[in-house]
Amino acid sequence: MLYAELHCLTNFSFLCAASHPDEVVIRAAQLGYSALAITDINTVAGIVRANTATKDHPLHLIVGSELRPVDAPPIVVWVKDRQGYGNLCRLITLGRRRAPKGECHLTFDDIVRHTGGLLAGVAPPPHAETLSLADARRYRDLFGESAYLLAELHQGPHDQRRLDWLQHLSQEAELPLVAAGNVLFHDPERKPLQDVLTAIRLRTTVALAGESLEPNAQRHLRSQADIQAIYADIPEALERTRLIARQCTFSLSELRYEYPEELAPPGLTPIQHLRNLAWSGAHERYSGDIPGLVRELLHRELDIIEDLRYEPFFLTVWDVVRFARSRGILCQGRGSAANSTVCYCLGVTAVDPVQVGLLFERFMSKERNEAPDIDVDFEHERREEVLQYLYEKYGRDRAGLAAVTITYRPRSAIRDVGKALGFSLDLVDRLAKSSDHYRASEDFVSRCREAGLDIQSPLGQWFLLLVTTLQGFPRHLSQHVGGMVITRGPLDELVPIENASMEGRTVVQWNKDDLDDLGILKVDCLALGMLTAIRKCFELVQKTRGRALTLANIPQEDPSVYDMICRADTMGVFQIESRAQMAMLPRLKPRTYYDLVIEVAIVRPGPIQGNMVHPYLRRRAGLEEPKCPDILRPILGKTLGVSLFQEQCMQIAMVAADFTAAEADELRRAMGAWRRPGLIDQYREKLLKGMLKKGFSLEFAEQIFQQIRGFGEYGFPEAHAASFALLVYVSAWLKHHCLVEFTAAMLNSQPMGFYAPAQLIQNARRQQVTVLPVDVNASDWDSTVEEGQLRLGFRMIKGIHQAAALAIVELRAAGPFASMPDFLRRAAPLVPPPQIELLAEADALARLNRSRRDAVWNALSIESRPRQQTLFDDLPLDEPEATLPVMSAEEEVRFDYNLTGLSLRSHPVAFHREELDRRGILSAAALPGTQDDSPVTVAGIVLMRQRPATAKEITFVTLEDETGTINLIVHIGTWTRFRQITRHSQAWIVQGKLQNKEGVVHVVVERLEDLTPMLASVILKSRDFH
Repeated sequence: MLYAELHCLTNFSFLCAASHPDEVVIRAAQLGYSALAITDINTVAGIVRANTATKDHPLHLIVGSELRPVDAPPIVVWVKDRQGYGNLCRLITLGRRRAPKGECHLTFDDIVRHTGGLLAGVAPPPHAETLSLADARRYRDLFGESAYLLAELHQGPHDQRRLDWLQHLSQEAELPLVAAGNVLFHDPERKPLQDVLTAIRLRTTVALAGESLEPNAQRHLRSQADIQAIYADIPEALERTRLIARQCTFSLSELRYEYPEELAPPGLTPIQHLRNLAWSGAHERYSGDIPGLVRELLHRELDIIEDLRYEPFFLTVWDVVRFARSRGILCQGRGSAANSTVCYCLGVTAVDPVQVGLLFERFMSKERNEAPDIDVDFEHERREEVLQYLYEKYGRDRAGLAAVTITYRPRSAIRDVGKALGFSLDLVDRLAKSSDHYRASEDFVSRCREAGLDIQSPLGQWFLLLVTTLQGFPRHLSQHVGGMVITRGPLDELVPIENASMEGRTVVQWNKDDLDDLGILKVDCLALGMLTAIRKCFELVQKTRGRALTLANIPQEDPSVYDMICRADTMGVFQIESRAQMAMLPRLKPRTYYDLVIEVAIVRPGPIQGNMVHPYLRRRAGLEEPKCPDILRPILGKTLGVSLFQEQCMQIAMVAADFTAAEADELRRAMGAWRRPGLIDQYREKLLKGMLKKGFSLEFAEQIFQQIRGFGEYGFPEAHAASFALLVYVSAWLKHHCLVEFTAAMLNSQPMGFYAPAQLIQNARRQQVTVLPVDVNASDWDSTVEEGQLRLGFRMIKGIHQAAALAIVELRAAGPFASMPDFLRRAAPLVPPPQIELLAEADALARLNRSRRDAVWNALSIESRPRQQTLFDDLPLDEPEATLPVMSAEEEVRFDYNLTGLSLRSHPVAFHREELDRRGILSAAALPGTQDDSPVTVAGIVLMRQRPATAKEITFVTLEDETGTINLIVHIGTWTRFRQITRHSQAWIVQGKLQNKEGVVHVVVERLEDLTPMLASVILKSRDFH
């Protein structure tokens, strides 16, 4: 007997089934099934993953879905052919588009209009015999001989009675019986997890879920012998599984993606139009004198684009960039597209690939069966305009965002499993907070024990197992940051479309990896905060200095800018403001644009894991000679004999080991498959053999392989680094020459970047920028430049609404507020009382009151309820003023921090400096003058915690006191020993050893003490990156 399972759910039936798509495929193949139908509820979101699994585990995969109309019983549909697949996608789209996100409202009439190419199995309720004859006949009348009745038996006590009922219903409704499993998990061991998922879905506990839980573990993929025994009385139902499977010949490989072609003007084909645009752009880029190599590359690239029929894709990207620039939206292409001369000439990218020496094969080649990837960054505040342009141009039936699969991570798994098992809410909270953000710590068991869980109890053991298993399970679909899928024909014939949570957006049911696996192109319209900040800075410079700056006219290679970069004075500068980058800058000492390309790429896991960083730095410092065979000098010469980029690894494989371009691209893909770290090892033998054949030593060949292998931990493409380096230089130039405007622009573009507004402001003040507070008589919503000084905007106050701020600005146009009564009289009708109270608490009314307390008192006098005006409303308020005590300096700073996250008066630590001095605690300003390896004690508020993936469980922490910042290195042992402080305290006293080398200062932490109690009730919030 060869059985085909026709009713199988995966965990993409969110919170209903307990196995991944690849798990059910692998298990079905192991059991020798002739076919497997993936039939998730109202979705095909998991089908691509299942399809990918069949490449390594051959199995006939049937595309299907369990449809649940609101006015008829559920049915399982199976796709016979391409028509049926299109109808299934349209059906799901209909139901999803008319319902809120995550829901599906299908009707029987919808199914009536989309039956072509589909087979249907009517699905009676699993534990009831309630399917009416009328409903069964409705489906028989609709699908005719393509309709069946599912016989799903799970060794329950009433199986025989249920089978008798199914046989009777089958005869009466003329629906042939077909065996199916209504599978929820691939292995019976997943039954406890399925119970937990059911409890989570029903928002109850496993103990209270009762009959909602499965009575046994039989809804798994069963052996063929077990299935034959269960259905021994109806062998014809087993035979029909194979009959149905034979009819379902459709495969996802049949999907043919076609890109829109309407961008070509009348009389021109898309390739003719693309060639015209590319050559026109080349004449503009090179001022009419196109170099011979550029001409050669343009001809070659355009021929490849034509052969692969990608010209509509390039035209679409060009059109998006054209639209953005027509609206004054800054944008720039990046990623592998920067390897393309065509993209450069079209104006999509800003890096000349010929000048930098980039590799086109990294972007696209005839040999690779993979769609090109063009990423374009747009201002993050205006990217929505670009997305809506695409929706309007192509229609929602032809355009949709790619999905992102949101999965369970440690904290969410802990919370949901804990609640489902009936743990008290306070225990659940302690357990969740004990886990490191976004990752499960290796000592998860001890963390649970510390939180009060009895891990030796059966419930404790189940909790540990279930939390571990649930991690990585999909929770729901979200929207990609900007990957837009656009088609020539209806998109919903290719993949179902559903509503996103954000109004005005729709998403397809497949994520980026799914689309890549099927060769479906997408336009990546990404959001970049730095572009927003640069554009706002340009506008401020134009306003304050009368100078029109653009990305193209920023003066190049300014030595003073590089001086600033070498000092690591790069807070706020794109890409080189992190702790690791700042530590690298004084050692690498960038002096040119290409140095910035290297700086962007070198502080990455790939070069670090490949042991490339220190050799490069030693050679750059003249401490060792660059070593490079002559044959590799054209490839490695510019990086001193060290491979720092993915493109170099590809070129080495081609030149030194005779890889073809296609093989080199496969190597590149293996380098990028960081989730499958062993994949790169498959290329070792071929690389070593090829290099030995070319006369290289085994030692050198092994060294090259290890460097390439390091890129399996995430290496940077040179083209990507080159694109980013342009923005590094522009933002550094603006910071150096226009610091006031740059700081204002950064504040006005939040949230973005590595540092909070408080640190950006402190950095500017330390460089002699005068910063003025928020003031109702001077501030706008945004921060502004006021006679060379930085005036903070209303947006700096936590909780202030933009509408309230703009109302105040509009009122001020009639004249400044003369007094507090004048302000209240004019503002109260337009600004809600709670907003006025916030302004008072934030001291934005300081010039209208004797003190902050007076301002708050006067703000509280406003009536919160609207009332009818009287004749006396325009008379001055004669209520006697109360005399309130003035706040202490420390109280003022506390209020500043609590309302704006910063203070222009002082720093919370400054009020305790005398006590800190008595304890021998050094300030940040004292550390550069302290000898290396000295024991030191420092103190400050925590600005950020960062634990990079390659840091070997080291956490980098930045503290701040009144004199500057202090960089800490916290090893995992110290982090764990002082866990309550490291995870939860926002101010520390630190004992440790000072590292003071080459202008880079760190403290290696040995002991910690909580400083928070000393800082009273100041509300502090760090920025944590994990």
